[in-house]
Amino acid sequence: MIRRKIADYLSRKKFIIKLIENPVDLSILRRRPTFRLVTGLILIGVSYIIGWPAVAAFGVLAVWYKEPLIAIIGGPVTYGLSHVVFILGAWLTGMHQHLGTLIKYVLQAFIRKYSTKIEPQ
Repeated sequence: MIRRKIADYLSRKKFIIKLIENPVDLSILRRRPTFRLVTGLILIGVSYIIGWPAVAAFGVLAVWYKEPLIAIIGGPVTYGLSHVVFILGAWLTGMHQHLGTLIKYVLQAFIRKYSTKIEPQ
C-alpha cells in the first residue's frame, strides 16, 4: 500500500516521467573493468584495512605503552587518511556514473512495478 502511494507520487515528477520514457542503458555496468577501475576498487579495499583496524591497533599500542596520545592523535589521523584513500578510490572508479545508472534503473523498476498510473512491462 505504501509502496504504491510512493510510486504514484513519484510517477508525477518530471524526472521520473523522463526516466520511464527513456529506458536506462546498463551497458556501462557490462563493460570490461579498466585498469583505473581496478585500481580504484583496490584503494577502496585498502581504505577499509587502514580504517578501523588501524584505529584499534593504535588503541592497543596506547594501552601497551601507557601513552594515551598514541590513540588520541594516531586514531583520528589514520581514520582521516582512510577517508582520503576511500574518496580517491571512489573517484578513480567513476562510482558516480555507476551508481547513477544503477539508481535510475532501480527507480525505473520500482515505478513500473508499483505505480497504478504506468503499465508494467
